Amino acid sequence: MARSKSSHLWLREHHSDEFVKLARVQNYRSRAVFKLKEIDQRDRVFRAGACVLDLGAAPGGWSEYALQRVGERGKIIALDVLEIVPIRGVEFIRGDFREDSVLEKLIEMLAERKVDVLLSDMAPDQSGKVEIDQPKSIHLAELALEMAHRALAPGGIFLVKVFQGAGFDQFYRDVKQGFSKVVIRKPKASRARSREVFLLGKGFKPGQGYPISTN
Repeated sequence: MARSKSSHLWLREHHSDEFVKLARVQNYRSRAVFKLKEIDQRDRVFRAGACVLDLGAAPGGWSEYALQRVGERGKIIALDVLEIVPIRGVEFIRGDFREDSVLEKLIEMLAERKVDVLLSDMAPDQSGKVEIDQPKSIHLAELALEMAHRALAPGGIFLVKVFQGAGFDQFYRDVKQGFSKVVIRKPKASRARSREVFLLGKGFKPGQGYPISTN
């Protein structure tokens, strides 16, 4: 099947992208790692020995970077509905965390430990129609926030990808209720034309602003 004009443009942009080239040179799994790296360097997301939960982890670039930052005393749990090539030092759960069996496995891996950092780079499959894609992206962000309220330790950090558009302002307010400080970041590796931004919540306050269940 012949590729569309938009597919050709995407491929050309992808292969000429400085962050795609840099990921190859530095042996990272995807260009997305540079988004996390920039935010971490600016906002100090990680500390040695921290426990990190990475939602929507495939292909594993964020988990790889987090592992470098927390060191051998740290703990990384990666979760995705897609399989990832194993990363030494990262515990992986394949499945949907909304399912009881997956949630039980996560609880077992945590062994009563609370999470210091919860990451979510989750995004829905794009249809190209904003009226369809935007509600799906907000829903995933809400699910990540709900998990943060379940799993984060007091003072913990929440970093989530969100697309600006309908529902964004309300979601931003929901995050602010549960954290001492919330900022919006647009890393250089996020393409300028993309509506993608990252909300960073620091200083988690258990029991405050728990979101309405999205089930």
